[in-house]
Amino acid sequence: MHEFSIVQSLLSLIESYAEENGAFRVSKVVVSVGVLSGVEPSLLETAFNTFKEGTVAQDAELLIELEKLKLKCGSCGKESEKEELNLVCPECGSQNTEVTGGEDLLLKSLEMECEETLDRGQM
Repeated sequence: MHEFSIVQSLLSLIESYAEENGAFRVSKVVVSVGVLSGVEPSLLETAFNTFKEGTVAQDAELLIELEKLKLKCGSCGKESEKEELNLVCPECGSQNTEVTGGEDLLLKSLEMECEETLDRGQM
Protein backbone atom coordinates (compact mmCIF):
# COMPACT_ATOMS: atom_id res chain seq x y z
CA MET A 1 0.00 0.00 0.00
CA HIS A 2 1.89 3.07 -1.25
CA GLU A 3 -0.45 5.39 0.67
CA PHE A 4 1.76 4.77 3.73
CA SER A 5 4.85 6.20 2.02
CA ILE A 6 2.77 9.09 0.63
CA VAL A 7 1.53 9.93 4.14
CA GLN A 8 5.05 9.75 5.55
CA SER A 9 6.15 12.31 2.93
CA LEU A 10 3.03 14.40 3.61
CA LEU A 11 3.72 14.44 7.35
CA SER A 12 7.34 15.46 6.73
CA LEU A 13 6.08 18.35 4.60
CA ILE A 14 3.55 19.33 7.28
CA GLU A 15 6.24 19.25 9.98
CA SER A 16 8.47 21.43 7.80
CA TYR A 17 5.73 24.03 7.18
CA ALA A 18 4.81 24.03 10.86
CA GLU A 19 8.43 24.63 11.86
CA GLU A 20 8.85 27.41 9.26
CA ASN A 21 5.78 29.16 10.65
CA GLY A 22 6.42 28.60 14.34
CA ALA A 23 3.35 26.39 14.68
CA PHE A 24 3.00 24.07 17.63
CA ARG A 25 -0.14 22.37 16.31
CA VAL A 26 -1.78 21.60 12.96
CA SER A 27 -5.56 21.34 13.23
CA LYS A 28 -6.59 20.78 9.61
CA VAL A 29 -4.93 19.36 6.51
CA VAL A 30 -6.59 19.73 3.10
CA VAL A 31 -5.38 17.62 0.19
CA SER A 32 -6.63 17.29 -3.36
CA VAL A 33 -6.59 13.78 -4.81
CA GLY A 34 -6.98 13.38 -8.56
CA VAL A 35 -8.98 10.43 -9.83
CA LEU A 36 -5.97 9.37 -11.92
CA SER A 37 -3.39 9.92 -9.16
CA GLY A 38 -3.31 6.26 -8.18
CA VAL A 39 -4.16 7.18 -4.58
CA GLU A 40 -7.13 5.57 -2.87
CA PRO A 41 -8.71 8.28 -0.63
CA SER A 42 -9.94 5.88 2.07
CA LEU A 43 -6.51 4.24 2.35
CA LEU A 44 -4.88 7.68 2.45
CA GLU A 45 -7.14 8.68 5.33
CA THR A 46 -6.42 5.45 7.21
CA ALA A 47 -2.68 5.87 6.74
CA PHE A 48 -2.84 9.52 7.82
CA ASN A 49 -4.76 8.67 10.98
CA THR A 50 -2.26 5.90 11.75
CA PHE A 51 0.95 7.86 11.21
CA LYS A 52 -0.05 11.30 12.53
CA GLU A 53 0.28 10.14 16.17
CA GLY A 54 3.19 11.85 17.88
CA THR A 55 3.51 14.56 15.23
CA VAL A 56 2.51 18.21 15.17
CA ALA A 57 -0.57 17.00 13.24
CA GLN A 58 -1.68 14.36 15.74
CA ASP A 59 -5.04 16.09 16.33
CA ALA A 60 -5.46 17.26 12.74
CA GLU A 61 -8.55 16.63 10.66
CA LEU A 62 -7.78 15.43 7.12
CA LEU A 63 -10.07 16.78 4.41
CA ILE A 64 -9.78 15.10 1.03
CA GLU A 65 -11.08 16.92 -2.04
CA LEU A 66 -11.52 14.69 -5.07
CA GLU A 67 -10.42 16.20 -8.36
CA LYS A 68 -12.30 15.01 -11.42
CA LEU A 69 -10.71 14.07 -14.72
CA LYS A 70 -10.19 17.19 -16.84
CA LEU A 71 -9.67 16.99 -20.60
CA LYS A 72 -8.95 19.34 -23.48
CA CYS A 73 -10.08 18.10 -26.87
CA GLY A 74 -7.68 18.53 -29.77
CA SER A 75 -10.54 18.16 -32.26
CA CYS A 76 -13.28 20.52 -31.02
CA GLY A 77 -11.17 22.56 -28.56
CA LYS A 78 -13.57 22.10 -25.64
CA GLU A 79 -12.33 21.70 -22.08
CA SER A 80 -14.40 19.44 -19.87
CA GLU A 81 -14.61 17.62 -16.53
CA LYS A 82 -15.74 14.01 -16.48
CA GLU A 83 -16.99 11.48 -13.99
CA GLU A 84 -16.07 8.60 -16.30
CA LEU A 85 -12.45 7.52 -16.40
CA ASN A 86 -11.95 7.51 -20.15
CA LEU A 87 -10.29 9.95 -22.53
CA VAL A 88 -13.23 10.41 -24.91
CA CYS A 89 -14.37 14.00 -25.40
CA PRO A 90 -17.93 14.30 -24.03
CA GLU A 91 -18.70 17.05 -26.58
CA CYS A 92 -17.68 15.47 -29.89
CA GLY A 93 -16.68 11.87 -29.07
CA SER A 94 -13.09 12.33 -30.24
CA GLN A 95 -10.23 10.47 -28.61
CA ASN A 96 -7.83 13.27 -29.57
CA THR A 97 -7.73 14.59 -26.01
CA GLU A 98 -5.15 15.73 -23.50
CA VAL A 99 -5.46 15.24 -19.75
CA THR A 100 -5.27 18.66 -18.04
CA GLY A 101 -6.30 17.66 -14.52
CA GLY A 102 -7.07 14.80 -12.21
CA GLU A 103 -3.61 13.27 -12.01
CA ASP A 104 -2.20 15.10 -9.01
CA LEU A 105 -2.02 14.74 -5.26
CA LEU A 106 -1.66 18.21 -3.75
CA LEU A 107 -1.34 19.59 -0.26
CA LYS A 108 -3.76 22.51 -0.61
CA SER A 109 -3.79 24.06 2.84
CA LEU A 110 -2.97 23.72 6.51
CA GLU A 111 -4.59 25.29 9.54
CA MET A 112 -1.94 25.82 12.19
CA GLU A 113 -1.74 27.26 15.67
CA CYS A 114 1.36 29.36 16.08
CA GLU A 115 3.25 30.64 19.09
CA GLU A 116 2.40 34.19 17.99
CA THR A 117 -1.33 33.40 18.24
CA LEU A 118 -0.85 31.88 21.70
CA ASP A 119 1.04 34.96 22.91
CA ARG A 120 -1.70 37.34 21.70
CA GLY A 121 -4.39 35.21 23.33
CA GLN A 122 -2.73 35.58 26.73
CA MET A 123 -2.67 39.39 26.74
